[in-house]
Amino acid sequence: MSYRDLKWITILIPTILIGGFEFLRHSGPFLQGMSMETGNYFITILTFIVSLSFSNWMFKTIKEQNNRISSEREIRAIYEERERLAKELHDNIAQTLFLLKVHLKKGKLNEAQVLVNSIDSNLRQAIYNLRTSPSEHVTLSKRIENWLDDWNTVSGIDLKLSISINENYFTPAEEVQLFSLIQEAFTNIRKHSDAKYGSLHFETHPNEWKLIIEDNGRGFSENEILPSKYGLLMMKETVSKLGTTIDISSEKNRGSKIIIKGVKKQ
Repeated sequence: MSYRDLKWITILIPTILIGGFEFLRHSGPFLQGMSMETGNYFITILTFIVSLSFSNWMFKTIKEQNNRISSEREIRAIYEERERLAKELHDNIAQTLFLLKVHLKKGKLNEAQVLVNSIDSNLRQAIYNLRTSPSEHVTLSKRIENWLDDWNTVSGIDLKLSISINENYFTPAEEVQLFSLIQEAFTNIRKHSDAKYGSLHFETHPNEWKLIIEDNGRGFSENEILPSKYGLLMMKETVSKLGTTIDISSEKNRGSKIIIKGVKKQ
């Protein structure tokens, strides 16, 4: 039912109820014997009952319509964010393939291998993101748990999870970006860290949230050129779009730690 219909129903019900009662009381044979005081009590009680019933129905209808509109808006936001990520993926792959040709012509096989790994990582993440339809309404916590469960099976790396996220805390677009960050981080751990253990701690509070990812792998120093560093650069770009902060620390043979902090957007 449209808002226009609700408006006219709201206007007509009290008019018909009160006007019709007064008309019957003054002209109808079965109400002519009713006293003025009794009629006033009767119309007051009748108006209350009808108004209560109508209000409950109307607000329930409005709530259902608002929920539907909100759901459609969230799904549209997810598709828009996916389209944006798809465009970025297309542009990045095109640039990476160009650089790959250049490195292969120059015989720089190590650099070429880094680029191939980055393409592989990006494509795998994109394929997984497209598997889940926005209409399925899978929570961010569940998506993270499902993906990391598959990651754990493939990698064989021990994993500790601590996820405490309030539902609907993040916008659909933010959820897509955060999920992409987690995918990138754990893909790097699986491919490049030689870690035996990894962990994820993700918690939300009324005004802020924190995401911590750790591993006990081989780590890296600032002057090393590693395949995983390309992924870390991509993570920093995503974090900048989220408007949050990221701190990446690592020591040789002592693992790595990524801390991402953000503020709840009103």
